[in-house]
Order: sequence, then structure tokens, then C-alpha cells
Amino acid sequence: MKLKDGFVLRRIGGHHIVVPIGAQTVDFNCMLTLNDTGAFLWQKLQKEITEEALTAALLEEYDVTEDAARADVARFIDSLREAALLA
Repeated sequence: MKLKDGFVLRRIGGHHIVVPIGAQTVDFNCMLTLNDTGAFLWQKLQKEITEEALTAALLEEYDVTEDAARADVARFIDSLREAALLA
């Protein structure tokens, strides 16, 4: 899986904000704010990656159990799907 083109992640005032660019500004009518973990996963999703690889990256970066990492990745991916942000 990979993110759709037309969105960039910006750090504004200490917050990670997803900003639509180009044609996406017409269709995307909400604001997405991410925490540090979400921003980390967002960066990984710039390239094609599996949920398993995202979980492994989370385990490598953060002190978290495998079950927690797997659940966090699944929730994050679900929220991206609901917002139609995955290619």
C-alpha cells in the first residue's frame, strides 16, 4: 500500500498537518492532524510498503509491544482508508 499523490505532511506550530496540494485541494475538505507516530508511519507510506513492514518499523523506532504496534498500524491504515488517502 502507498499514499495517494497530492498530499504533503508539514510541521506547523509543533503539529503534523496533512495538506492537500494541486487537484486534491478541490476534493479533500478536511484537515488531518497526526501525532509523532502517525507522522512516522505517514513518511513510511510515501513508498509502497506492507502492514507487516510498517509494524516492524514501528517496533524498531518505538518501545512498544508487537501487539500494540500491530493494532496501532491497523487503526492508522483504517483511518487513511476512510479518508481515501491510500492509492
